[in-house]
Amino acid sequence: MLVCITLKPPILHMTMRIYHLRVLILLSLCLLGFASGCSSEPAKEKSPPLIQINDQAISKTEFLTEFEKSLQKDQPLSGIEREELQRSFLVQLIDRELIHAEARRLNISVTEADVENALHGYQKDYPGSSFETMLQERGMSMSAWREELRESLIMEKLLDQAVYASVSVTDEEVAAYYEANRDQFDRPAQVRARQIVVASEAEGQRALGLLRQGQAFAEVAAEYSLSPDAQQGGDLGFFARGQMPPEFDAIVFDLPVNRLSDLVKSDYGYHIFLVEEKRKAARLSKQDAEGEIRSALEASKKEEQYLGWLQDMRARAVISVDWAQLEAKAEKRN
Repeated sequence: MLVCITLKPPILHMTMRIYHLRVLILLSLCLLGFASGCSSEPAKEKSPPLIQINDQAISKTEFLTEFEKSLQKDQPLSGIEREELQRSFLVQLIDRELIHAEARRLNISVTEADVENALHGYQKDYPGSSFETMLQERGMSMSAWREELRESLIMEKLLDQAVYASVSVTDEEVAAYYEANRDQFDRPAQVRARQIVVASEAEGQRALGLLRQGQAFAEVAAEYSLSPDAQQGGDLGFFARGQMPPEFDAIVFDLPVNRLSDLVKSDYGYHIFLVEEKRKAARLSKQDAEGEIRSALEASKKEEQYLGWLQDMRARAVISVDWAQLEAKAEKRN
């Protein structure tokens, strides 16, 4: 039996992420080929579609194929976890198709120059050859990546024009927020540091030797570090005492800016630190905090505006999901 559904904001997992370009790219990686394929080819199954979005039908086979692609390799999942992820994936798919349909209706497009500029900006976050490595790990070609980037830019442009254009933050709102939240702007002493983490002392000495010979810290981190921040050149951002393991604090807060640490042993391995900047403890003035406050208020308003806009599109669309098909799949597996 087909059950019509009304999708509501509490189960939405995209919220503010939808207008951030890099997250739009990640979502497109999972769903782009699927959405375009469904819109151009009739369903191959004779059974009723799993999902119907206006005049677009998506079969159970198509949905499950793309859902499996969205999972991490060798990711262990219980039956309940898989069902929850499938429902979340399904909701994201419906929302994304509604957004793409609206972009087509409004003839939103981007130029080759837009795509090229965004691509160069994205590649800057991947030092050395790590961008190519990322594509290989995802089994993608550069041309496929460019097309997904194009779709992400179209989505971002649509939201900027149709949803966020009316969002603004006044000076009075900034002042009121600062007065009501003064304690938020008491900042302890902070440092901004980078790290390289390796498994053995020998590897640490080899990395330290490269750094002392003048090789850029970010490049050595991307090539040798085992830490998840390696793809960001080992950048840990700003942090205060107590936010990192004690071994970090014991070194970085006394380390002069732009000077390398010696090898530091911890439970995670052997570390090399580089402090790039230090901030003294202070209370930010309204003038110093204005940019941060304005950005936070603008993000909050954009989220509210986006959710209202998306809810309106859902209300105007004809959406149905044959939940029984997914439940039948789960019963067979159990």
